[in-house]
Amino acid sequence: MKKFLALFALVLFFSSCSEYQKALKSEDVAIKFTEATKKYEAKKFNKALRLFEQIAPAYKGKPQAERMFYMYSQSLYNTEQYYLAGYQFESFASSYPKSEKLEETSFLGAKCYTFLSPVYSLDQTDTYKAIDKLQNFIELFPESPNMAEANALAKNLREKLEKKAFENAKIYNTISNYKAAIVAFENFLINFPGTTFKEKALYYKLDSAYNLAINSIPSKMEDRLLNVRIAYNNLIKFKADSEYKSKADSMSARIENDLKQFTK
Repeated sequence: MKKFLALFALVLFFSSCSEYQKALKSEDVAIKFTEATKKYEAKKFNKALRLFEQIAPAYKGKPQAERMFYMYSQSLYNTEQYYLAGYQFESFASSYPKSEKLEETSFLGAKCYTFLSPVYSLDQTDTYKAIDKLQNFIELFPESPNMAEANALAKNLREKLEKKAFENAKIYNTISNYKAAIVAFENFLINFPGTTFKEKALYYKLDSAYNLAINSIPSKMEDRLLNVRIAYNNLIKFKADSEYKSKADSMSARIENDLKQFTK
């Protein structure tokens, strides 16, 4: 009995392979569509994709086109071809604005771009694009069951942009370009007022102001020392028990002592 079942399964396997190969070589788009649908429903997305790619141009405008392009887009998504999938989902949403799949395809189209977003240290063009796509989805489908995920994805992308902006500002401090560092951290704090990097940004702005001040020529030193005092107060006001308090207190003591020379 076991041998019979094994033989039967083997026959089915080769029969299935044979039908797929015949569909690939067939000139009949209906045969290709039927076989592609079978492979799609069996979650054999790579095989389904080969057939969908062959028939997509011929199905534009046909009654089955909506279903075919939906499966085509999903096959691209499930084979992690996110650039092409994003394009196809957007094309689907544009072509079939009354489709019952509109909300789903709009979400997946936006989600595809999140996979294209690189690590924070690289160019973030695709990250900005992904945020725009997600924001458009959120505005168009405020009652979507995908809303929580869309908001979470957008939040993660914005945090990535925050980290890049913070690290870029920090580089100026690291290379001792303190003027540029102060400006960069000021801009960072304006652009990301609720950032999780706020304490660090306030500290590195203080550190940059301090190093700029103590290395200044006499004619510029007083104003710069006073700026250090402001930066110190901003850090302590934000977090009195800052992890940087000891270093900040040392800077404050130094500049208060240096300021005495200007009160004589």
